[in-house]
Amino acid sequence: MKRSLGVIKYIALAVLMVFLFSFTNKRNAQRNITKLDVSFIDENNPFITLETVNKLLIQSQEKVTSINKETLVLNEIEQRLLDNPMIRDAQVFMSIDGVLGAKIEQRTPIARVVGSPDFYLDTDGKKMPLSSVYTTRVPLIMGNSKMDVDKVTELLLKINDDPFMKSSVVGLRAQNNGEIVLELRKDSFKVLFGKVEAIEKKFQNFKAFYKKAKQDNTLQTYGLVNLKFNSQVVATKR
Repeated sequence: MKRSLGVIKYIALAVLMVFLFSFTNKRNAQRNITKLDVSFIDENNPFITLETVNKLLIQSQEKVTSINKETLVLNEIEQRLLDNPMIRDAQVFMSIDGVLGAKIEQRTPIARVVGSPDFYLDTDGKKMPLSSVYTTRVPLIMGNSKMDVDKVTELLLKINDDPFMKSSVVGLRAQNNGEIVLELRKDSFKVLFGKVEAIEKKFQNFKAFYKKAKQDNTLQTYGLVNLKFNSQVVATKR
C-alpha cells in the first residue's frame, strides 16, 4: 500500500512538473519582444548603420514591442543578415526576458576596385559595395577587369601584413598578362611586381633597394623598379 502511494505521488509530481513547464513555455512564447540588442564584434568603422541592422531583424514591423516571440524564426533572421553584402558573419539569439540580440561582424575591405561602379575587395576576396555611411582608405586597383582575384587578394593581404609596404603602396594596376604594377604614395616611380609569386622575397629585395637608394639620394632619378626577377632588382632611370 505504501509503495502504491509512493508511485502515485511520483506520477502526480511528474504530471505537475510537465504542466508547469508547458505552461511556462507557452506564456514565454506568447510574450512580445522587449527590445533589440545589436553589437559589432569587429573593430572596423561602421559600413552599415545600426538602423539598417534593426530593420533586417524586425523586417516590416514598425515597433519591436509588437512582435510576438512565437512568430520569430531565428535562422531566417540570421540568414537575412548574412545576405547583406556588408556583413561577414552574424549570430542571432533570444534571451529569456525578451531581448532579441545580434552579434555582427562586418566585411573588411582591403582595396577599392575602380570600375562601373566601383566596389571594395574584402579579406575573403569577395566583392563588397561602397558604403554610404563610411569611406575607408585602401589601395586602388585599376586595369584588367579579368584579373585573378585570388592572387590579387593574396598580394593585398601580404601588403597589409608588412608595415613598410602598407604605408607605401597606394595602388595596384593589373595588366593583361597577369602581372601587377604597384603605385607608391611618396615616390613617382612605378614598381613592376610581376606575377604574384615569391611575395616575401620581392618585398625583401624592394626594401633593400629602397633603403640604399634613399641613402644615396637617388630615389627621384628612377622611373621604373622591376621586381620580376627574384634574385635582383632592376631599376631603370628616367
